[in-house]
Amino acid sequence: MTSPPTLATDATEFDGRTALVTGAARGVGKETVALLHARGARVVAVDIRPENRLLEQEFPGVVTVAGDVTREETADLAVRTAVDAFGGLDILVNNAGRTLNKPVTETTAEDWDSVLAVNARGAFFFAREAFRAMKERGGGAIVSTGSYVCTVGLPEGAAYSASKGALAQLTKVLALEGGPVGIRANLVAAGVVETDFLDAFRSDSRAYLASFADAHPLGRVAQPREIAEVLCFLASPRSGFVTGAVVAADGGFTAA
Repeated sequence: MTSPPTLATDATEFDGRTALVTGAARGVGKETVALLHARGARVVAVDIRPENRLLEQEFPGVVTVAGDVTREETADLAVRTAVDAFGGLDILVNNAGRTLNKPVTETTAEDWDSVLAVNARGAFFFAREAFRAMKERGGGAIVSTGSYVCTVGLPEGAAYSASKGALAQLTKVLALEGGPVGIRANLVAAGVVETDFLDAFRSDSRAYLASFADAHPLGRVAQPREIAEVLCFLASPRSGFVTGAVVAADGGFTAA
């Protein structure tokens, strides 16, 4: 099994830019906040978890917003916070997510609604409000954390797969409508990532995650920072001609 490489940072890449990150308290979201902050961005971090507030201490200058991403008022507050605190919004990282592993016949209406509410409905609210702010700004980048399940099937993943498929299609529409006003939109179709994402749903979450290692040609699951690096690349000027893309960061999972 190979190990992830050590990745260099550019301390000025995002100078003068303001970024908003959802699902910021842990995992890929926290790593994305860390990278953006280290590379000069002014960051607004959104999460429903109380520990989100700790980001202000860990990354001086970061502003946190507590709220449920499935509610329109949270998206409105977060974007207004970015505009009021930093003068505008240049980058949205739609990272908040919820998963569920249940057979189709055991998936309830409540299960379906709760997963779609976070992964699709919430992402739409934030994208809509960010789009409005970026249009006034003269452009920007919207990047979403998706999954390989937006292109391949996943047993016991009906709600999760549907939500990530919806997010991929939303991304394409945002790219089409955003192009004429300088707004790019892309999605990272991540493979399995070693986070606490499944802890609330499976008592054997760590063993379950590890079981996916051999399904990736690289022989391991991803580390949160590796996905955060791709998100940051798509948010940066280095990807200035990339929009409407579903970018696989899945260790070769879908190639296999």
